[in-house]
Amino acid sequence: MPRILLSKVLTPVLAVVLTTLAGFAHASRVDNFVLLDQHGDAHELYYHKDAAAVVLMIQGNGCPIVRNALPDFKALRDAYAEQNVRFLMLNANLQDTRESIRAEAEKYGVDMPILNDESQIIGESLDLVRTGEVLVLNPKTWEIAYRGPVNDRLVYERQLDEAKAHYAADAIDAIMQGQTVATARREAVGCLINFPQKNQQHAGISYSETIAPMLKEKCVVCHTEGGLGPWAMSSYTMVQGFAPMIREVVRTKRMPPWHADPHIGVWKNDISLSTEELQTLVHWIEAGAPRGSGPDPLAESQVTIVEWPLGEPDLVLDIPAYTVPVSGVVDYQFPTVSNPLDTGVWIKAATVVPGDREVVHHILAGTVDADTTQLRRDSGVFDNYLIGYAPGNESHTFPKGTGVYIPPGGEFLFQMHYTPVGRETVDRSRIGLYFHTETPENFYRQDVVVNPTIKIPPREARHAEVAYYHFDKEAVLHDLVPHAHYRGVASKFELWKPDGSKEVILSVPNYDFNWQRTYEFVEPKRLEAGTKLVHTTWYDNSAANPGNPDPDREVPWGLQSWDEMLYGAFSYTYVNETTEAPIHDKMLARTTQFVGFLDQNIDGKLSWRELPKRMKKQLVQGFKAVDKNGDGGLDIEEMHVLTMRRAEREESEQTENAGAR
Repeated sequence: MPRILLSKVLTPVLAVVLTTLAGFAHASRVDNFVLLDQHGDAHELYYHKDAAAVVLMIQGNGCPIVRNALPDFKALRDAYAEQNVRFLMLNANLQDTRESIRAEAEKYGVDMPILNDESQIIGESLDLVRTGEVLVLNPKTWEIAYRGPVNDRLVYERQLDEAKAHYAADAIDAIMQGQTVATARREAVGCLINFPQKNQQHAGISYSETIAPMLKEKCVVCHTEGGLGPWAMSSYTMVQGFAPMIREVVRTKRMPPWHADPHIGVWKNDISLSTEELQTLVHWIEAGAPRGSGPDPLAESQVTIVEWPLGEPDLVLDIPAYTVPVSGVVDYQFPTVSNPLDTGVWIKAATVVPGDREVVHHILAGTVDADTTQLRRDSGVFDNYLIGYAPGNESHTFPKGTGVYIPPGGEFLFQMHYTPVGRETVDRSRIGLYFHTETPENFYRQDVVVNPTIKIPPREARHAEVAYYHFDKEAVLHDLVPHAHYRGVASKFELWKPDGSKEVILSVPNYDFNWQRTYEFVEPKRLEAGTKLVHTTWYDNSAANPGNPDPDREVPWGLQSWDEMLYGAFSYTYVNETTEAPIHDKMLARTTQFVGFLDQNIDGKLSWRELPKRMKKQLVQGFKAVDKNGDGGLDIEEMHVLTMRRAEREESEQTENAGAR
């Protein structure tokens, strides 16, 4: 799916700050922001700080000036294609939607991002008046070097065959030569843009009745004493002091930490700001963050951090303490705790309490049976997966009527990822488990779309990797968790259905490694047998990615954050499974996962070309014999036969070796 740079591979636009009352003096410098384009891809203005210039045209559906100016704007882009000048468009029209913008772009051959300013806060801060206007930005200062028409070819209802003056090109040349643009502003022609809230008296927005309740609902759970946030929203005075910072982080979509595309899916625990909430908050700040009258709800009711938000657990396990050094790299740790229970239990929920939030990047928790090999234990492979902790994912309650069975014996196993922060500390994390009092109706199943063969080329800004999981039985999908490391910038989950149709069910266009969110459907997705869950992640391995450890390196799969992962976790239940009549085949699931990352063209089978070298050696004389249906590839069932044969051979060899000893 063609897109542009995301969260970090993002693009340009602009934003001037208004209102002397708010302390944001009107200026020509553009503040940073993130917007999604007509395809749902994220673009950050300051990502292009190393460009020679950034050029933005204001687009609007149905505007004849814009439509007639498009060929000139494209020609301008093509003329500077080799000179590191970035071109995009911005739509701030109230009446235009992502879908209608995309349709207009397709109809008129627009092959560049059109950033959708749904809230209009970017267009307002840029003092936009008409579509068709072109803004030329100098990324060294983020000043607007020129604003006006692209050239002199168009006026209302009249146009020249050729332009005589090339205003935007002259401005770009001046910037590239380190000169001042001779005429920095010209009147543009185009369709007027309606900004109905721009001239309203936003100083009248009530802190007491509107702003504080919004912050309590969306922000205070983290921004409280002892919470995840670096400062507490404990009073109006605190909010007023941080108001410019709040404006910045909401414009760049760093806060609230919720990164799902709002146009796709409806999710539980969605803490994102609606368009109206975003407008209200930014307008209030730009009006000077007035206190107004009324009580201070933030000062009157403080959030109390509760150790066990789901209540007192039925079982609390102390994860073995670990001393995290001052600096350096800490290998993943895989501590175990013996299962203290002498009877089997059904788990319905879990909470992880990190000992030291600063150094605990993530914790994965599950169990291993008594007969699990030491190799699997040392690799952090679970027989029963329970919960993954990361900031924002502390607790998880399984869907009603489902559970994970933990047999007696065996061990609880943890994967611990620590990141030193400049001081030595001892981490003592804990996990609380909650039991069903009766056997639940169904199993809560958890698995992952994974590709351990990924290779991300050096200096590539938008590299995609794909894998899938094939559901051979009718199932219900409950939640999704995209995961990547420092280079991951976007993620998507699609359903490829048996009838050939496709549906995007989650898009995370602005992926942030610091927040590992579980996206739980409000209405779980029913999947037909034969459906593929296709997971794609995009990576920015360029020098423009500020989190990139080494842009000159080909990046492989790896546990550490300087390597990468294509890892899409999901949970589900089988429609026709019950705890009394299990139908899940664990070995078949592993084969399904294996085929899902080797099948490069996603046709449901592995061709000879797609097989790994070790399998080719084994099948060099027997490929056709294994391909029972003669379709030229090995499907999941045929691969499963091979997997079972190999497992039987390995078990037989282990038995023989044990007898010999």
